[in-house]
Amino acid sequence: MKEFRQIEWDERTADDCRQLVRLAVREDLDRGCDLTTLALVPETARGRAHMVARQPGIMAGMPAAQVVLDEMDLDAELAPCVAEAARLEAGTQLAILSGSTRDLLTAERIILNLVGRLCGIATVTRNFVDRLVGTGAQLYDTRKTTPGWRRLEKYAVRCGGGHNHRTGLFDAILIKDNHLAQGAGGGLSPPAAVLAARRFLAECRPDPDRDVVEIEVDTLMQLQTVLSLAPDIVLLDNMSLADLRQAVRLRDAAGVPTQLEASGGVRLETIAAMAATGVERISVGAITHSAVALDIGLDWETTSQA
Repeated sequence: MKEFRQIEWDERTADDCRQLVRLAVREDLDRGCDLTTLALVPETARGRAHMVARQPGIMAGMPAAQVVLDEMDLDAELAPCVAEAARLEAGTQLAILSGSTRDLLTAERIILNLVGRLCGIATVTRNFVDRLVGTGAQLYDTRKTTPGWRRLEKYAVRCGGGHNHRTGLFDAILIKDNHLAQGAGGGLSPPAAVLAARRFLAECRPDPDRDVVEIEVDTLMQLQTVLSLAPDIVLLDNMSLADLRQAVRLRDAAGVPTQLEASGGVRLETIAAMAATGVERISVGAITHSAVALDIGLDWETTSQA
């Protein structure tokens, strides 16, 4: 079965993080400096601080903290204490930061904002994933991400045990209702759209067999019209539990390898029942667009003079 690219912390993810850090530095320092720190903290002061989770959650994004140190060229070191994807309790020590007190104070909020946001996404993802244990269904994210943060947020989803849907418009075909309405200059039927997508891939892509072709349907009738073409995935948009069960029966009767993805209005309270219908995939935008940052702080040891 074809699968979307899954995001790891690699050079592309790190580069996206660097761009965010540069913007964060501009927000905090503009073209100036940390006025409070320069006014109060001696240049020679050395410090050590413990990054601590204030509430339970899932670890994600410690590599982002290292990117902050590198990008800001700080006189500081980071020593992680827990692995990515680890479960955290309130009070868990995540890392130790040591070095120039001035540098650490200047970078503190940028680090906590990045790591807290990514831990928050991993945490809400794990909450959803836990509801799917034993069902056979897998949780997928969406493109409902914070602009500029997509790879980082999808990385956090992976830390939480979820799977990545397509990263962007560039790496898979997903035919939605607006494409059907606007296609061919006046509208396309779902089967015609699937065939057109496959022709395009065969003509324009170097390795078309690796590209995912997915189509969204709103009704069981639409589903029936495309099953004979065996698209890789059919997205079942806002269907009732009864319709989801019937969709699985129709797919199984057709004897095709098409996987079914349920989407629309998925909540913690409803995802297990949706998974029990037999769909293989459930996509949830809320794990990125509505995640709340995990509360993370820095506990400082006594500052000394060098």
